[in-house]
Amino acid sequence: MVQLTIDDKKIEVPEGTTVLRAAQSAGIDIPTLCDHPNLTPYGGCRLCLVEVEGARTLQPSCTMPASPNMVVKTNTEKVKSARKFVLTMIFSERNHLCPYCVVSGGDCELQNAAYHEDMTHWPLSPNWQSFDVDASHPYIVVDNNRCILCRRCVRACGELVGNYTLGFEERGARSYLVADFGTPLGESTCVSCGMCVQVCPTGTLIDRWSAYRGKETQVDHHETICTGCSVGCGIDVMTRNNALVRIEGNWSAAVNGGVVCKVGRFDPFDNSGERILTPLINKDGKLKAATWQEALDVIASQLKSSSPIVAAASTRLSAEALYQFKNLFAGNLKSACVTSLEEGAFTAAAAETARQNKIAFEGKLDVLKKSDCIVLVGTDLVNNHEVDGFFVKRILSSGTHLIVVDAAGNALDNLADFSFKAKESDTLKVLSEALSSASEDGSALSEAAKLLAAAKQPTLIYSKANPALLKSIMDFARTAGILKEGYSGIIGTKGLANSVAASQYQLDSAFKAEGAKAAFIALGDEGPSQKLIQALSTVPFLVVQASYTSQLTAMAEVVLPAATWMEQEGHYVNSDGRIQKAVKVLDATEEIRTNEAIIKALAEKLGFSGQADDWKNELTTAVASVVISE
Repeated sequence: MVQLTIDDKKIEVPEGTTVLRAAQSAGIDIPTLCDHPNLTPYGGCRLCLVEVEGARTLQPSCTMPASPNMVVKTNTEKVKSARKFVLTMIFSERNHLCPYCVVSGGDCELQNAAYHEDMTHWPLSPNWQSFDVDASHPYIVVDNNRCILCRRCVRACGELVGNYTLGFEERGARSYLVADFGTPLGESTCVSCGMCVQVCPTGTLIDRWSAYRGKETQVDHHETICTGCSVGCGIDVMTRNNALVRIEGNWSAAVNGGVVCKVGRFDPFDNSGERILTPLINKDGKLKAATWQEALDVIASQLKSSSPIVAAASTRLSAEALYQFKNLFAGNLKSACVTSLEEGAFTAAAAETARQNKIAFEGKLDVLKKSDCIVLVGTDLVNNHEVDGFFVKRILSSGTHLIVVDAAGNALDNLADFSFKAKESDTLKVLSEALSSASEDGSALSEAAKLLAAAKQPTLIYSKANPALLKSIMDFARTAGILKEGYSGIIGTKGLANSVAASQYQLDSAFKAEGAKAAFIALGDEGPSQKLIQALSTVPFLVVQASYTSQLTAMAEVVLPAATWMEQEGHYVNSDGRIQKAVKVLDATEEIRTNEAIIKALAEKLGFSGQADDWKNELTTAVASVVISE
């Protein structure tokens, strides 16, 4: 530990802590612009200058390590004068027309810093050099006229996402932000994660959805989780007057540490789907509005007189809703087939392996932080589970090796040390043999085996796996040291938000609707697949519980309006096995009900009142492929 004094306050911090972080830990405010707690210190703006006893000049606190017995002053006249000069120079370099900027009025850190120093104007006239605005991107607008050259966006793109799309051209005051050496952002390698927007301290990078819709002080903040996939990223959803304004990554979230992808940040703003606002009943070949009482009466009457019944639920539903769904259709109605819409594609083989061996064999995403060799097996982390992909890409620059095993080809092939296109199980078998024999024939397989053999903490990431492939993965993992006593570097990405919960409720069998007389589909806010639509085309009585109209709802005899993920609360088990709660952030219209409430109401109508509500116990009783805990 290091002891120092800042503004006459004695402070003790771990060795390596910067003066800025030491001050912040003691509640001492030092203004910054280029600094961000989740990025490597840069020392570019010089706004955080402080006076250090014994130093000839003022020092940047964001990059200076605290040293024993250091004495620091943060608010002397010399420091204040330097800050005003720094801000004056920054304002003079660009066209900071604050009254007209969409970020002005509380959200702009540059403007806030000026007010902090009691600046109402700047003495130097701007050079009025005009920069073009890049509006080519579907979600993001780049206005270099507002840029302060802090490079937060560049660092976030590289350090947090591992994409390295952004950079700067020219030098000094003429520097301007570019993507891919001058390509318009909308045509670049940008993955639309929006992390650059989230860290930008000014109005240089703004997202189209939230501009002019409310400042941070004018919105309601809701800390919740994204249900776009099984990563379960923590997010901060901002609303105003029951309308979605902006979504940002939650920096304190254990799973993602603030990083989110376009699925969590921008996709929720897509309002192209037509909402179902009231129960609908098919009358004379047309779906017509009905009351809840009428709709539930029709469903109950048909389900009591129909057999066999099949039922399937979306894995985007909460654990509470999935539990009630299973109890009603598998427990009370003894339906012929009760499963999830994923049909266990991402979980069934893993769950069976865990049950047979009576142990969880998968590790947590945290193992990636120290991984020195990663093996991807048949999983596309660029287009699915993007945040997992960000975790992989950003550690490759630190010397971590990447081996891709994917018969279909992979979007990360260009970053891999070795990429194998043969059948996954065959490739893993040959790699295992090369590891065991320690052959050095110079082949790609032999060289890849050498990388694995030298790795101290190798990891393997897989997605879908049938029993045969999973056995190959397990055998290979043991040979490569990925799975051993006290350590598992196997990571299963799973499917949608509650794949793990659905599996724990035994909702992971194949969906079979042949011969069914009635079918109940709890679609929630998920879109139906063509496979599902075709499977249900011959079922005489179809009930669909959904948020949006679709080809499937058009086929139904009864449609029940369900809340979206933001209009209800509930728990989700992510691919790490973490039980996390999603909170309600928006109010649905009067006739829309939560998925859990709909299933409970139907159970009561059928005479199964007082269903058990022990959803958490059943989640954790059976062994899962990954340890489940809160």
